[in-house]
Amino acid sequence: MADRGRLDRHGCRGAGHRGDRARLRLPGVEDPALGTLGVHGRVVNRRVDGAGVGDRDLPDVARDLLGSLGARGWTLGVAESLTGGGVTAALVSVPGASTVLRAGIVAYATDLKARLLGVDDGLLAARGAVDPDVASQMAAGVRDVTGSDVGLATTGVAGPDPQDGHAPGLVFVAVCAPGVDQVRRIDLPGPRPDVIAGAASGVLKLAVQAISELS
Repeated sequence: MADRGRLDRHGCRGAGHRGDRARLRLPGVEDPALGTLGVHGRVVNRRVDGAGVGDRDLPDVARDLLGSLGARGWTLGVAESLTGGGVTAALVSVPGASTVLRAGIVAYATDLKARLLGVDDGLLAARGAVDPDVASQMAAGVRDVTGSDVGLATTGVAGPDPQDGHAPGLVFVAVCAPGVDQVRRIDLPGPRPDVIAGAASGVLKLAVQAISELS
């Protein structure tokens, strides 16, 4: 297994890496944070768009991502926890998705994040499943096990109850691709279905944004 604190063979980082992250709050939430986006070590400070509660543009964002990846000849693997297959479902709803999407893995139980995706057992034991480095390792892991060019991941607390001391609505999404190693925090208010929908939209939007930044 690769040293999780260094770049893996895909160029994505794991447990030892704490940089290139963005905190994201929804429009309308008081004092939204400025996001930090990192691509190939280049850091850009910007105000990022929120993953809207009850997003109705999920199929559109999925279509945009598939089109962007298809134009590059890249394939995609998805690792999901709290979204429970919602990201993959949005992608397969787009005609022609099979030319890009290779697989979606729902690793809902914490131990399966290690067994199926290669997330470090020690990291999971120390911090639990709701953690930015877990999201990063999930994205790198699904990219590895599916043989894809790009890996996406979602992990967080859908609610209504807290998990591992984290409040409902705390979500981390990640993208691992050539030249891309990004994890974003999203704070999503509202009931469980809205958190799940917002997380699915959030990871797709992050991926579209990250891929568009590449030359």
